[in-house]
Amino acid sequence: METEREQSEAHAEEWLAIEPEQVDFASGPLSERRAHLWALVLEARYHPCRIEQSGRSWQLLVPAGELAAAKDELRLFVEENRNWLPAAPAERPVVENTLLTLSVLFLLGSFHNLTQLDLPLFGHALPDWFDLGTADAGKILAGQWWRLLTALTLHADLFHLFGNLAIGGVVIVCLCRELGSGLAWSLLLGSGFLGNLANAWLHSSEHRSVGASTAVFGALGILAALSLVRNRHQLLRRWLLPFAAAVALLALLGTEGKQTDLGAHLFGFLFGIGLGLPAGYLLVRHGRPGRLLNALLALVSAMAVIFAWWAALTR
Repeated sequence: METEREQSEAHAEEWLAIEPEQVDFASGPLSERRAHLWALVLEARYHPCRIEQSGRSWQLLVPAGELAAAKDELRLFVEENRNWLPAAPAERPVVENTLLTLSVLFLLGSFHNLTQLDLPLFGHALPDWFDLGTADAGKILAGQWWRLLTALTLHADLFHLFGNLAIGGVVIVCLCRELGSGLAWSLLLGSGFLGNLANAWLHSSEHRSVGASTAVFGALGILAALSLVRNRHQLLRRWLLPFAAAVALLALLGTEGKQTDLGAHLFGFLFGIGLGLPAGYLLVRHGRPGRLLNALLALVSAMAVIFAWWAALTR
C-alpha cells in the first residue's frame, strides 16, 4: 500500500517537456525568448510551468497532469497571433506637383503685395482689402460668410506672410504630394473655413484675424489623420507618433507671439483631423482621385476663393 502511494506522489511530481512542434508545426527549437513568452501565457491561465536550458535550446516543463491542457492553451495562443503584427501598409508613390503647389503659394505672396499697394486698379482706387476681407467675428455671424475664406489670403505684414509660407510651404507641399493638389487644397480650404467659423463663434463680435495659418494648421491635422488611418492596424507606437508630432508642432508654432490667434490655429487643426479621417478612409477604399477629379477639385477650390472676394467687393 505504501509503495503505491509513493508511486502516485512521484507521478504527480513528474514534469514533462512541451515539444515546440506539437504546439506550432512551423516551429524549430525553443528559444529563450519564446520559452519565456509561452511560460507567461501558461501562468496567466494558472498552469504551473518552469523553464530549463538543454544545450543550446530551452525546454518548457509542465506537470504531467497539465500537459494536454497546456498544449491546448499554447496552440490557441499561437493560432490567434500567427499573423501579428500585420504587414505595414504599402507606400503610395507621391504625386509630383511641387511646382504647381509652390506656384499657388507664390500667388498668395503676390496678392499680399497687391494689398499693400496704393495704386489705382484699372482706373479705380484700390479697395480696402483688410476692411472687406478680415475675419471679423461680428460680421461673419451677421452673414458675411465670404470673410471665412478671404481672411485666409490676407496677412498683417511681411513677417506674418513669410512665416506662413515657410512653415505652410513645407506642410502643404507634403500634403499635395500625398493627395494631389485638388483634394489637398479643397481639404485645406475646408479646414480653414470651418476653423475661422468656429473661432468667430468662440470670440466676441469685436474679434478680427487674418492669415493662412488656420489652413496651415488644418494641413497638419489632415496629415495626422491620414497617418492614423494608414497605420490603424499597427501597434500604438506606430500610429500615435505622427499624431503626437503634429500636436507638438501645434504647441510649438501655434501658441507663440503676441498676435497669435490660438483659437484659429486650434480649430484649424481639429477640423483638419475631422476632414482628414473620412478622406483617409475613402483613399484606403477607393484610392487617390484621378487626374480629372483632382483637376476639378483644384478648379472648385480656386473658384471658391475668387467667388468669396467677388462677394466681398460687390456687397
